Amino acid sequence: MSILIQNGTLFLPEGPVKADLRVEGGRIAAIGPGLPVGDAQVLDASGKLVFPGFIDTHTHFEMNKGLPNETADDWFTGSRAALAGGTTTVLDFAEPERGASLASALETWHRRAGGAACCNYGFHMTIKDWDQRIRAELRDMTAAGVTSYKVYMAYDNLRLPDGVIYEVLQAVAEEGGVTGCHCENGDLVTQGIRTQKAAGNLSPAAHPLSRPAAVEAEAVTRYLTIAELAGAPVNIVHLSTARGLEAVRAARARGQKLYVETCPQYLLLDESCYRLPGFEGAKYVFSPPARSLADQAALWGAIRSGDIDTVGTDHCSFDFHGVKELGRADFSQIPNGLPGVEHRPALLYTFGVRAGRMTAEDLVRLLAEQPAKLFGMWPQKGCLAVGSDADLTIFDPDWRWTIRASEQVQNVDYTPYEGLELQGRTHTVLLGGEIAVREGKVLRERRGRYVRRGPAQFWR
Repeated sequence: MSILIQNGTLFLPEGPVKADLRVEGGRIAAIGPGLPVGDAQVLDASGKLVFPGFIDTHTHFEMNKGLPNETADDWFTGSRAALAGGTTTVLDFAEPERGASLASALETWHRRAGGAACCNYGFHMTIKDWDQRIRAELRDMTAAGVTSYKVYMAYDNLRLPDGVIYEVLQAVAEEGGVTGCHCENGDLVTQGIRTQKAAGNLSPAAHPLSRPAAVEAEAVTRYLTIAELAGAPVNIVHLSTARGLEAVRAARARGQKLYVETCPQYLLLDESCYRLPGFEGAKYVFSPPARSLADQAALWGAIRSGDIDTVGTDHCSFDFHGVKELGRADFSQIPNGLPGVEHRPALLYTFGVRAGRMTAEDLVRLLAEQPAKLFGMWPQKGCLAVGSDADLTIFDPDWRWTIRASEQVQNVDYTPYEGLELQGRTHTVLLGGEIAVREGKVLRERRGRYVRRGPAQFWR
């Protein structure tokens, strides 16, 4: 039986229209006014917005497996929360053990996600080692549907030397892929932590002081210099500063092909969260940290100007009790990360669209269309078009509600957005043509499928 969505506002690639949409066989079968009902199940979307299923470009589910600081969300709970919020596809980071093959990481992440995921999923591949063995694996990764990678300029157990990053960028570009980077100067972060601890600053308030805006801006500039020399398109993940944005705009003015992700925490939180009473600031220890209100305003401006390409969450949920608390005596021991995969669409709609900082078309561009293009899923994902996969989010723009950790689907004991009053929420989600969420409640679980991705489709 087909499903007919009537009376909603459809957000098509060419813009919003009032029309009907028919789903059949897991695909979008027809779009147009007054489509015949026949034997279809009818969904009345009156007063609602019909979006392509949203894509989260940046999650970390089931990370630090088996360690005391393991993430609170595994593949089942994290993907279930994503689906409840209107996200139908997530891209998580597969990470090899040091010295191990890329294939081993891909196998591990498939084993964790397969049969557990409630939404569709794909993997970026983290590169921690680089030699001819790893280089030769890139072609196998392409064949397996992995076409995006990540390198780090920070963290001693993850970062690569600049010359190695140069080689990685060239090799990935030859495969038609794109490489993202965590841009912070690792040496300066290490020194910043030492400086704060030497001064006796051990509380969460020392976290942003140990890695100020200049630390990100320097790394962004350096990464883009390496990319320019390598002649490779690149992605900058979780951009947090106006100074980093300046480096992006300068590189684009030189003609570089580059893409930028930011996250809701950099649009909605600011550095005052680290000065909350007691140990509350630990809930907001993530990297890069929350920045100034001026940085926040610059990022909203970059969304309006089109300089930001995607908004992921960097969802990395550690419980506050018993896990974040590992750093009570030393801020550098607080596990870095925060939850957000469930609330991203509603947060951006309320504080972006309703606040006049962006349009609903911008929302689709940032959460669906451009993620699908950059990461090799367009037009099967990320758009409402005949023949595209029937992953849809029906959004109620008038639903008023308050974010509460006690009511969230995420399997973590807090939310950084506790108490925020929102207007707008996902009502219904179709995943592969089946109703998976209704009135915000998850009806179908463990139906997620692996998305085999193709080469990036660049638009800049």
